Formats: sequence, C-alpha cells, structure tokens
Amino acid sequence: MDITRRKFLELSAKMAAMMGLGTTAIPKIAEALEQLSAVNAPVLWLQGQSCSGCSVSLLNSEEPGPAQILSGYISLLFHSTISASTGDVSMQVLNRSIDHGGYLLVVEGSVPEGMPEACVVGGELFTEQVLRAAKNAKAIIAVGTCAAFGGIPAAENNPTGAMSVPDFLKKNGVSKPLILLPGCPAHPDWIVGTLVHLLKFGIPQLDKKGRPKMFFSRLIHDQCPRFADYERENFAKTFSEDGCLFMLGCLGPVTHADCTLRLWNSGTNSCIKAGAPCIGCTSENFAASASFPFYRKATLSKKTGA
Repeated sequence: MDITRRKFLELSAKMAAMMGLGTTAIPKIAEALEQLSAVNAPVLWLQGQSCSGCSVSLLNSEEPGPAQILSGYISLLFHSTISASTGDVSMQVLNRSIDHGGYLLVVEGSVPEGMPEACVVGGELFTEQVLRAAKNAKAIIAVGTCAAFGGIPAAENNPTGAMSVPDFLKKNGVSKPLILLPGCPAHPDWIVGTLVHLLKFGIPQLDKKGRPKMFFSRLIHDQCPRFADYERENFAKTFSEDGCLFMLGCLGPVTHADCTLRLWNSGTNSCIKAGAPCIGCTSENFAASASFPFYRKATLSKKTGA
C-alpha cells in the first residue's frame, strides 16, 4: 500500500485510542497492522437474517478506510454482498475456504432455527452453513445485534424461530472463542478494532455478555452530552427541544456502548447528539418484546432517578 511510515504510526495511534489502549500499545498496534498487511488475515463473513447494515457500516470505516481494510489488511475470503465473484464460483470459494479452515468467522444476522428454509445461501441452508464454518474457525465474531442477541428477526412472535448466533451454536454443541459486537448496526471501529486485537493481543477482555469491554464497558447515560440536563431535571418534552431525552424514552441509562463519544459517519453525529433518544440497540432486549416500543413516554422514579 502507498502509505508513509509517519502516516502508519498516526493510524496506529488512532487505533490504540479507538480501543481505549494507552500509548505503550502503539508499537504493538503497528505490528498488528503490519502483520495484517503482510499476511492478509483471512476473514470469512456470512450473512443470515439481517438488513446488511453491519456490512454497510464496515464500509464506512475511516482510518483505515474500507479500501485499506479489504485490499490491504484482511483477506475477505467470502462476503455475499461485497464479493466480486457470484454464483457457482462464489460458492466454490466459500466451500474451499471452509474446508481449509484457519480463518476468523464473522456472522452477521440471526439464524432461522425454526424455519431453516427461510435463509438459503448457494443452495445450502444457512443453519448448516454456519455450523460447517464455525467448526473450522479460529474464533467467531457475531456482528450486530441480530447475530449477537437475535435482534429484530428474533422479535416476539416472529415466524422463523430466529435466534442469536451464540444460542444457535450452544444448542448444536459448537464451542469456539466467541465475541459479540451488538449494535444496529455495529460501529466500524468495533469491528476493525476487534479484528486487530484478535490478531495481536488475542481475545479482548469481555463483559459477562461476551462484548469487548474496550467498547461496551460504560453506559451511554454516563457519557451523554445532555447529562447535565438530566442532573438538573431539565427534560425535553418534544424531540425538537433542548434538554435530557429521558422522558421521551431514552434508554441510555441501561445501554452499554460508546456511541456518544465515538460518533458515527466519520465522527459526525450520534442518536442523542442529533436529538433522538437512545433506543438501546446494543442491548439484548432490543426489539425482543412486542410490548416494548422504540419510542415511548417515560416516568422518573423518585427512588432511583431512572
């Protein structure tokens, strides 16, 4: 790649900051990026019941950008949306890659366990494909809330019996190192940062739900740009008003992620900064219950304040 050493170290420093690591980690991040660039770490990306939002999010990555990631840092063995090959050729690539093994398996979307024929890739049931790929993978990353927790496809009363990747693998007796990156969609930094960490440092420190603590250790509420309004009980009554959005149903007090600090679309904005309440898309409860709307009126508890 046409990149100067200075630019390379700047990139390493930004990635260290992205993952919440200190400056002492910069040399190791640089080594990881060099290793990625030299060996093109093999990544197999499968998609089940999803909207492809996490794939789009990956392509919104910045420093490294999508071209650097896909052509320089990883060898994307298969991706049904991004792959240049199609039809039988594409399936041959997928099957050869699975047979060879040794890759990092990324799964986007939930698994239609109750209606396997709802998701078929290249003539093969997605349920069978995931199991084949999982058994030969070094580690598995469930990208997005659909893969991590079931998400919208697994919502109450869904007809496909959709379930999360962890639950599906456990039910079928497959045990592999597993990392969950929930979000609707997952932030590109979470995806790229996790891949780099896996290569150089191994499995990142995970919380009890299997999410990397470097991205999901803090509540949105504690990092909210409107936190002072919450403390003063200055609550917005409509989405157009200034003030804390809690009374409009904001789930920041119970949602773990760093969206308000990391921001989206090249650091442009986040839900709360744009005036919309957090809908808890990184939570295992996101879209799970038919009785729990994304937007709702809230009440303030005198005992807990939330």
